[in-house]
Parts: sequence; C-alpha cells; structure tokens
Amino acid sequence: MPRRDFLAVSLAAAAVVTALDPAQAEGAPSGPPAGRGGHYVPQRAPLRPVPFQKLPPGAVEPRGWLAQQLELQVDGLCGRYDEISDFLVYDTNGWVDPAQGAWEELPYWLRGFGDLGYVTGNTGVLTRTEQWMNGIIKTQAADGWFGPERLRTSLESGPDFWPGMPLLAAFRSWYEYSGDERVIPFMTKYLGFQNTQPPEVFNRSWGAFRWGDNIDSAYWLYNRTGDDWLLDLVSKMHSGSADYVNGIPTWHNVNLAQGFREPLQYWLLSGDEEHRAATYRNYATVMGLYGQFPGGGFAGDENSRPGFGDPRQGFETCGIVELMHSFELLTRFTGDGSWTDKCEELAFNSLPASYDPRQQVMHYITCANSVQLDDQPKHGQFQNPFPMQSYKYGVHQYRCCPHNYGMGWPYYAQELWLATTDNGLAASMYAASKVTAHVGATGETVSIVQETEYPFSDTIVFTVQASTRFPLYLRRPGWARDVSVKVNGQPVRVSGDWLKLDRTWHPGDRVELVLPMRTTTRVWDDNQHSVSVDRGPLTYSLQIDERYERIGGTDEWPELSVYPESPWNYGLVAGARFDVVRRSAGADPFTAEGVPVALTTQARRIPQWETDTEDVVGLLQPGPVRSEELVETVTLIPMGAARLRVTSFPQVAPHGEEWSYRTRITASHVNDGDSLEAPDSERVPESSADTSMPRFTWWDRRGTTEWISYDLRSTRELSEASSYWYDDTGSGQCRVPESWRVQWLDGDTWRPVDNTTPYDVAIDRLNTTTFTPVRARYVRVEAVLRPTYSGGLLLLTFD
Repeated sequence: MPRRDFLAVSLAAAAVVTALDPAQAEGAPSGPPAGRGGHYVPQRAPLRPVPFQKLPPGAVEPRGWLAQQLELQVDGLCGRYDEISDFLVYDTNGWVDPAQGAWEELPYWLRGFGDLGYVTGNTGVLTRTEQWMNGIIKTQAADGWFGPERLRTSLESGPDFWPGMPLLAAFRSWYEYSGDERVIPFMTKYLGFQNTQPPEVFNRSWGAFRWGDNIDSAYWLYNRTGDDWLLDLVSKMHSGSADYVNGIPTWHNVNLAQGFREPLQYWLLSGDEEHRAATYRNYATVMGLYGQFPGGGFAGDENSRPGFGDPRQGFETCGIVELMHSFELLTRFTGDGSWTDKCEELAFNSLPASYDPRQQVMHYITCANSVQLDDQPKHGQFQNPFPMQSYKYGVHQYRCCPHNYGMGWPYYAQELWLATTDNGLAASMYAASKVTAHVGATGETVSIVQETEYPFSDTIVFTVQASTRFPLYLRRPGWARDVSVKVNGQPVRVSGDWLKLDRTWHPGDRVELVLPMRTTTRVWDDNQHSVSVDRGPLTYSLQIDERYERIGGTDEWPELSVYPESPWNYGLVAGARFDVVRRSAGADPFTAEGVPVALTTQARRIPQWETDTEDVVGLLQPGPVRSEELVETVTLIPMGAARLRVTSFPQVAPHGEEWSYRTRITASHVNDGDSLEAPDSERVPESSADTSMPRFTWWDRRGTTEWISYDLRSTRELSEASSYWYDDTGSGQCRVPESWRVQWLDGDTWRPVDNTTPYDVAIDRLNTTTFTPVRARYVRVEAVLRPTYSGGLLLLTFD
C-alpha cells in the first residue's frame, strides 16, 4: 500500500487515558529559570520564555562510543546513501530541478546527513551538503515556493507542504553552522507563501498531522526577524491542521511521534494551559494503550491498532528518531527532564537495534520481543503487506526509514549540552563529549570536556576550562537515586531534577557526577504481567546466539536475515537475583560481542511458548507462569546490542498459570494486510463490519472456494463450530459466504462433519452449527465465496 494511502486506514481511538495535571503526571520540574537572557537566540515576546537554548551545530564534539556510532553512520547507510538511492541523484532530483519529481526522501535524508557533517566535521559530507543547499535555494520562485513544481498542486489542486518541513529543519541547521545569509530571506519568502494559503490547505495528507515541525521553523524565524505575521501563520497552522488538543486525530505511528507535541508548541504562543496539558495527555494516551513494553516506543507497525499491543509488535524506525526529536524539543521548551529520560531510553535501547552492527542496512520495525528477522510478510503481526524486519538498504522496500533514520544520533549529539537563559550550560544528556560555548555575564568562551562510558558506567567527569562565573546544571535522571557530586574532590550538596553548580570556575576544575545504577524490574500489568529488566537507562534482553544470512544485496551492501541459534523461550524466575558481569569493552558496545556490562539471572524454559506458523514469536499469555523445566542461568545484554531478543519476559512462579500451546493456523490464502491469528483471538466483534479489531480475509480472491485450518495441538472431541463473518458492505468487497462447512482430518483425508444443525451465514452475530462429535486435532472451515465478492472472519471457534 502506498505510504500516502495509510492515512485512510488510521483507526479511531479505542479508549481515552486520563492523565493527571502535567506537573503531577511528570513531576514538577526544577532547574534553569525560563527567561529571555542567555547568549544564544532567546524567545521573543509574546512567545513564552523557555529555560534552554539550543547550541549551534558544531558546538558539541562527540567522543567515545557516540563518535564511533557517528563514524559508522558516515561510512554506512546515511553517509553514503546517495550512492544507492535513486531518490538522491542530484541531477535528476526535483528539489534542484523543479521540472523533475521528488517528495520526502531527499528532505528526510538531507536533514540527518547535513547534521552528521556538522557534528563529525567530515569534509565529504559537508561538501555534498553545501552542494544540495545551493541547488535547492536556486529553485525558489518569485512567490516563495521552492522545489518540485508538481507539488504545488498535488493535493486537491493545492500545495503539499509536508516534504518542505524537514527541509526547513535542514536549512536552519545549515544557517546555524555556516551563517549562510541567504537562508533567512529564503525561509521568509517560503513561509510568506504559506501564509497566503486558505485554511483547508493545512488539513491535507501527511502535513495535516505534522504541522508542529513547521511551527518550530516559524518560531525559529520569528526569533531572528521579529516579523509579527509569522505568529499569525502559526495560529493558522494550529487551527487549520489536525486537532491534537481534543483527542488523538490519527493512529499512524510517525504522525503521533511528531504530532503529539504540537499543542505544547502552540502553548508557547497561546499561553493556554489546555494546550500544554494536551501534549502530556496525548503521550499518556498513546503509551497507555500501545506502549506497554520496554524500549521507549509503542506498537506502531504503521498504525497503532486495537488488539496489537503485545511486545512482539514493533515501532517504525522513523517513529524512533521522530519521537527522540520530540523529546529533545520538549526538554528545551519545558525544562522537564522526564522528556530527556524518555529520549535516552529510545536512543540506547531501540535506535541501535534498528540497524545491523556495521550500520550498512536497517529494518522498518524494531520490536521488544523478536526472535527471527527474515524476509517474509507476517500476517499475524504487522499491518503492512511487505516484509518489515530483515536488514536491507531498503530504498524502495522501507523507503522512508533509511532516508530518515540519520537524524537520530546527530541530533542526539547536539542536544547533549544546552545553553541556559541565566548564562550557563546544562548537561542534558550524557555521553563523552566536549562543548565549547559562551557563558557568564560577559559571554566568555569556555570549554567543558565530559569523560564517561555512560550508559555503561555510572560515573561522569567534567573538566572545565574557564576563568569566569556561570551556573552549570547536571540533569538527574528520573531513575537515579543517591546521586553524588564532587567538585575538585570535595563533596557538594545538590538536589532537584537539575543539579546546579553556580561558582567561579578555574581552568582544570573537575566535577565528578555519580549516578548509581541499580538493577530493577518493571512489571507490565497490561501485558500479561510480563517483566523487563533495567540497569540505569539500559534495558536488558536475553542474549540469543545469532546467525546472519545474506539474502541479497552486494558484498558492500549486503541484505541480511538473522536466525536464532540458541533457545529463546525463557521466563525469568520470580524473585531471582541479577548479577552484574563486566566484560572487556569491544569496539562497539551496541553489539553482542562488544557490550561491557551484562547480567546473569535464573530462568526456566517454557516449552509451550513457540513461534507461530510464520516464525513470529508467540503472544504472551497470562502470568505468572508455571514451568517444570530445570532452572538455568541465562545472560542478559543491553537491548540495543541484541538484534534478536526477548525483552518482555514471562515471570515463572511455582503457583503460576499453565501456558497453553497456541493454535497454529494456515489458510488457502490470506490478504497481506490481515491476520492469520485474528479468528482465534476470542474477541467478540460489535458487528460484521467491526474495524476496531484484527480480521482475517481471503481478499482479493472472489467467488472461489477457500479454507482456513486450525491445528489445535492436541486431539479433542469436537461437536460445535461458531463463525462470525466479516462483511464490509458499503465500504468494501467482502461479504458473508454463499455457504460453508466444517471438515476434520481423518488420517490423511479431510472429511466433512455430520451436521445436526444448519450452516447459517447471518451478519452481525455468531453463526453456530452443531455436529455429531468427532475426535480430531486438525479441523477447518471451507467457504464458498459469493460471485464477484471475497470474504473473511472476525472470530472462529471449535468446541
């Protein structure tokens, strides 16, 4: 299905999660005051003052493992994607030749690619970035429009503004890095063109759900020019686009990752507490319904869907990096460090798992529980019809994600350090780095070197090179207790979410921050009482031996599947201790071979926990679970280093529940976007046209005889079958069948049962038939579809 068409299948909310007042829900933030001071670009009135200002690209020099990840990116997919992707050919690209076609691919890639150059200083990346910037600027027309002409009228004869949004972010970074004087008038003319558009233009296609990105660009420009009409444009964008204030207008995962923050962004202008609260509430709603597993993301294997919240569901790679960016923005706007905690959780646990250890290829979906990454569609798990988990360079298969993922680490590196409006600096996120910035009353240039192996170590040392007074703020992560700070070896008493050190600094002053990391567990009550294991900001997964198999590509850009070579179906013994195992750090800590810190604990196998017929890890079942298997010692490694993983574990306890073998389901045919397992979910539909739950259909086969078969896993006596047929009259081409019958497997022969009641085909109810009892393990329904129509099932049971 084309990506544009996914808007048509965004689902309505299944429930509303009520959040507390934002300050109560997230913990009242403490730290730098919101103000209009500082040495960088403050918020102009009437925009609300904020506590932090972003430093210009290049102010933060990443070191250690972060520099290593960025170098992999330079040499890997993002840094060389223009060698592979036909969407990135300069001479035939619509963003430099308006007569040509183009859409979001170049904007996505250039946004991350440029910032990759700014934080690494790689001359090849910088040279190519400048070439693209020069080419795009030259396309601007007299009315302010730039880029492909066909996008002027591609949406209901009006402009498609969505792909310009990431490009404006790319231009902002380019301006902050280079000082290119063309950028301000370029953006002014373009946003001026937007301001001439009628209200309906702002509520079309992808852009309708992503105007928060454009609002950020309008604020950025207003803070530099003071043009009041830009604030009028912000109000037009807010009122004309999708409404995130009064609910969730879309369940597309990337729309949510970008869009949930839009009300709080508008709050910077409106001052209305309702807008600020809406962003907190949006986040709580999404995570309450679909984020009930570790890793920092939520179940969005295109759209978030009722019935698909198990940790085997995944989060799109675009969603990972966009949600990280949202958290970074919200930290700067609010000073609420809980957003930073959430950014670190995604960055350390989900982002590295989205690509292979050499960062040459990536996959579309990353899951908390995933035991095989192959190149087959998964009808019982994911919404899209194409394979989503093997590692590919994915120019056309994954398309958006490999173009977009590159912003993740460069943006993260830039947001490690923030300027404060009281002329100080804040260490917002932790990684080895060096920051150079203006501080103090006179704006003196200072440097601070941060030395650490965090998140693999709890100690962070800052060496200050300065001869002036300024406040230095250190973020206390929400998980951290008993934090200690020393300045030049002397303990300092600090408290709060942001630990403030306000003093006159001297060259060589050393600050030591210790964030003691405890091993803790989280119980996910809304996901079968499963449990996950954390140590500081790292979540740990079962270490599974991995076998990589090349399935395509070239020697330089191999496409890969990954298969398990050791057992994975373990439950953790309730109450077992966790032992920390320190290893010699490898070149890359986000690989199974390179992790410096592992855990060991006790576990038991759960033999009944299997993959389904398409090799997808089986759904969790209610826990705690009983297992009679031997207790074993298993090793856990950081989730981001485990390409195959179990991260949400069943708990094993003596008085737990018996785990059942899952029915294995096959069919003569299944629509690529449907679920083989849907009819066995035991969920009773509201009607035959119920779209709020998973379904099985034989679409697009019509007028044929089809079947769906159950392997019940043991021989049982059966005398009844009930079917709830899918029928989308008025919106689609599925109808109840012309007729159906039940068959059972007798040896090698399928035999019809001897019915004692008719086979009904009514809509909006269960159609139950009874028959002379048979003893069978394999049973199926055979359906004769109506001429010119297809059909399907929402529920099918045998008793």
